[in-house]
Amino acid sequence: MDTVLNYLQEVEKKAEDVLVDRRQIVDLDMRRNQNREALRALSKDTDKSETVTVCFGGMFIELPKNKTMEMIHQDQEQLDLEINAVRAQLKEKVNRLYEAQGKPELKGFNLTALDPAEMKAINKVLNG
Repeated sequence: MDTVLNYLQEVEKKAEDVLVDRRQIVDLDMRRNQNREALRALSKDTDKSETVTVCFGGMFIELPKNKTMEMIHQDQEQLDLEINAVRAQLKEKVNRLYEAQGKPELKGFNLTALDPAEMKAINKVLNG
């Protein structure tokens, strides 16, 4: 009886880890989309002023427009790195969860996208 209970606790813990990572990816992606919206709004801004008002942690701060856009770009890069790191961890955690459940590893789950050089080589071969 204890072994069954330990097994179920282990599976439940691994499943919870997977759900936490998935939720973190969704939250980071929402932040990334908000940054994208802010960049778009700043680029379409027809106002000739050189400063914009930005909300940081409940405070409104007036900053130069170019500095604000630079900060948002840096945040976007950081968010991309965080999302990719969490996705890499998620793949491992899902595989460990499947292993704990006695299921076979997911097929094609560890695929990665081709980089531009690889894609160019494939197109060259296909087109002759």
